Amino acid sequence: MATTISHPSSLSAAELDLSFVFPCLNEEQTLGFCIRQVIDTLEGTGIRYEIIVADNGSTDRSVEIAKSLGARVVHVEARGYGEAVRAGIMAARGEYVAFADADSTYMLEHTADLYRKAVETNADMAVASRFKGRIEPGAMPFLHRYLGTPVLTFLVNLAFGGKLSDCNSGFRCCRRSSYLTWGCRASGMEFASEHLIKALKAKAHIVEIPSGLRKGPKERAPHLRTWRDGMRNLLGIFNERPRFFEVSGLALLILCSVLQLLAAVTGPVQLGKMHIFDVHSQALLLLGGLSGAGLYVLGCFLSLPGNEPPLALTRKLVGLDEATLFFSLLAIFAANALVVGGLVVQWAMRDFSDLHAIRSLLTFIHFIGISLQLAIGLLGVHVFKKNY
Repeated sequence: MATTISHPSSLSAAELDLSFVFPCLNEEQTLGFCIRQVIDTLEGTGIRYEIIVADNGSTDRSVEIAKSLGARVVHVEARGYGEAVRAGIMAARGEYVAFADADSTYMLEHTADLYRKAVETNADMAVASRFKGRIEPGAMPFLHRYLGTPVLTFLVNLAFGGKLSDCNSGFRCCRRSSYLTWGCRASGMEFASEHLIKALKAKAHIVEIPSGLRKGPKERAPHLRTWRDGMRNLLGIFNERPRFFEVSGLALLILCSVLQLLAAVTGPVQLGKMHIFDVHSQALLLLGGLSGAGLYVLGCFLSLPGNEPPLALTRKLVGLDEATLFFSLLAIFAANALVVGGLVVQWAMRDFSDLHAIRSLLTFIHFIGISLQLAIGLLGVHVFKKNY
């Protein structure tokens, strides 16, 4: 068993078991408490550690406090929670790296337990779950506790095969060598979701321990912005699963288009008390088809970074050479122009009076709208691809 180290920052990389990283931006109120809490829980355990404060441009006494308590300070110029955590992990010298916010809300007395859980289970990551422990009254906003985090956690588990209870916990411990293979790039609060998603996609072994959450100081202004950072996390999840949009978009597009054709062929149908395939049904099918086309185009855009292999159809469309792309778009626009021109001619033949052709018009608009949306979306994908 290793002896306890009074000044862990003096150790070489080969001697360190754990590096603890605090991302920091003007945390003079709570940083000292957090550092001392980590020291208190690790002293006497035999765990050889260092504490790193990844300072993100503090203008208060945070850096001074960190140095006075023996922490190593890493200055991070690029702003953002993700930037600070990533810089801290890159500077770490321990086999495992733990990190948590320096706002005194996380129960840092569980640091040794978190590290031991990772080592004992040979896990790539251990997460201190707030939801498996005690959340003090007022420690977590109502929307975060009952909507935001549960929904995001559900989506992460559903989309990436996780079994997590708290995807937004910022108190984690991961094997540094495993982390380096995950390719995390997020700069803001969305780093929390990306970190887990990249690990799950890499089939990393992830475990949880019960922890909890404390109420932070009243006078401290939170860095987290609920709707902005929630949306960033949601976008991060979407970015890692483009196939969901490809498959769901194509399925909705095809289903609505087949039903629209059926409505055009059969006309209104009476099924018991139900009256279907009339203009109202056609209008809803039009909306569904356009939505499907939009979802599919979004999937095409998301597939460009290569986070997930695209469908064969997407691969063909994105890989079209310029000449094929030009003539394909020309054909689509020409076909739409002919349809619109035909409708105008019919209207003119009636002296521009009532056409009474709403049912056929809805059918035409359905396929015109979908083809135009796909064509313009595909054009955008190719323009974006050239600059990616």
